[in-house]
Amino acid sequence: MMRRLFASLLALLALLAPTLAQAERVRDLGTFDGVRANQLTGYGVVVGLQGTGDDNLAYLTEAMKGVSGRLGMPLPPGISPGLKNAAAVIVTAELPAFAKPGQRIDITVSTMGKAKSLRGGALILTPLYGADGQIYAMAQGNVAVGGLGVSGKDGSQLTVNVPTVGRIASGASVERAVATGFDTEGQLNFNLHNADFLTAQRVRDAINARFPGAAQMLDAVSLAIVMPFGRDARSAVMAEIEMLEVTPAPQAARVIVNSRTGTVVINQAVRLNPAAISHGKLTIRIDEAPAVVQPAPFSQGETAVEEASTIVVEEQGGALIEMPGAASLSDVVAALNLLGVGASDLVVILEALRQAGALQAEMVIL
Repeated sequence: MMRRLFASLLALLALLAPTLAQAERVRDLGTFDGVRANQLTGYGVVVGLQGTGDDNLAYLTEAMKGVSGRLGMPLPPGISPGLKNAAAVIVTAELPAFAKPGQRIDITVSTMGKAKSLRGGALILTPLYGADGQIYAMAQGNVAVGGLGVSGKDGSQLTVNVPTVGRIASGASVERAVATGFDTEGQLNFNLHNADFLTAQRVRDAINARFPGAAQMLDAVSLAIVMPFGRDARSAVMAEIEMLEVTPAPQAARVIVNSRTGTVVINQAVRLNPAAISHGKLTIRIDEAPAVVQPAPFSQGETAVEEASTIVVEEQGGALIEMPGAASLSDVVAALNLLGVGASDLVVILEALRQAGALQAEMVIL
């Protein structure tokens, strides 16, 4: 079953792989300096939970006392509020480029302690900080949770998805804008997502074809672009550059392997040279058979139990299979399907082929 599934996945990859490189917009290949999102983080409290909150967390108790004090209802010393209806949470958000004060952004709320669910809770006003320690947004609102968790008095539990992480759509208000290099007059850099000299050269040529002499390559990632003065003119030029179409360089041959799940992904640039493969399988079985030993009659001995272990090693030799060369992804899939092995065995075979020089690709192990 697993072999048929793996063969189907490889065949699907072959069908989906494009035969020729297609033109892409410059905006899909990289970004301008300063046009980037920033991560925000804050520590807050979710209240209104139905007995699914944290239990006896010292920092949550202090946070609740601080909230009560800000609301004009300070708790007397020595009084600890009930916390089963509240949970300490980490609030995260992504501040988009050019976000202005007053705009709203989505936030993610995640539990820190032993809270079982955030369903039905509301986040109390929480400041969100940037990497520089400054407050950039304020978050508050009702938490929407896609998961569900219930438990019975006998200890039985049922969990669907993840009830300890929720979202608040438009849950934070931007309070401070992030300075960008967009306001700088003169030169502006454009950075590719993936370093490649040929792609950088083609982007430069496309820009210079539209704006002669404006772009210059700095390295495999960055291009320096001479921009006009004035924000309106700069914005118009950047908009035109982003919509230019460029054919990226052919992708490097690469095989991606996830060692934890056994997933194997092969891109269309992979090539195979002819090779012969023999892949065997080694099975080790250990059988435990406890034996009861009785003492001799009229002796002072006692009945004892001895462990008897039997170790069996079975080796299944694989037949020698000749793999033809493959010049396309569909040919690579067909050649690998000749082996008839599972994903875990295929990873070992691919690595051996690479070391033997038959697999013309880079192996990336995740």
